[in-house]
Amino acid sequence: MAILMLLVMACGGKETTVPVSDKVKKAWTAQTVKENSTLVYTKGATSNIRNYNGFRLDLSNPPAVSITDYDGLTFTGQYEVPSDTRLVLKNLNPQPTGTNGTIEFTINSVSDNQLDLTRVTSSPKTGGTTNQYALTNL
Repeated sequence: MAILMLLVMACGGKETTVPVSDKVKKAWTAQTVKENSTLVYTKGATSNIRNYNGFRLDLSNPPAVSITDYDGLTFTGQYEVPSDTRLVLKNLNPQPTGTNGTIEFTINSVSDNQLDLTRVTSSPKTGGTTNQYALTNL
C-alpha cells in the first residue's frame, strides 16, 4: 500500500503554470478594439470606425517594448508585469500625448494566442475614451 501511495504521489506531481509575464512575451496585433464600450475595429472587417490594422504591441524582448498606435506612431521604452493583472509601459519615447511616458493596462486574460487588455487611463488620442484591446500574436 505504501509503495502505491509513493507511485501516485510521484506521478501526480504539480502542473507547472506559466507566469503571465512569460505568456505576454510576444508581438501582438489588434483583433478587436473597443473605445469605451463601442466596437470600433474588427480585423478584416470593412466597416471599421477606426483603422487599428497597424496597431502592434511588441513585448517579445523584455524589458524592451515597442508600441505602434493606430495612427502609425511608434513609441519605445520598457515594460513590466508587476502582477498577473497589470501591464505597465514606461519611459516611452517619444512620450504619447497626456501620458508622461507611462501607459498602464489591466490584463483581463492571456493565453498562448490572445491577450485582452483594458487601458487604465483614458486615451486623449481617441477623444478621452477608455480602450479595450483583444490582441492576437503574430
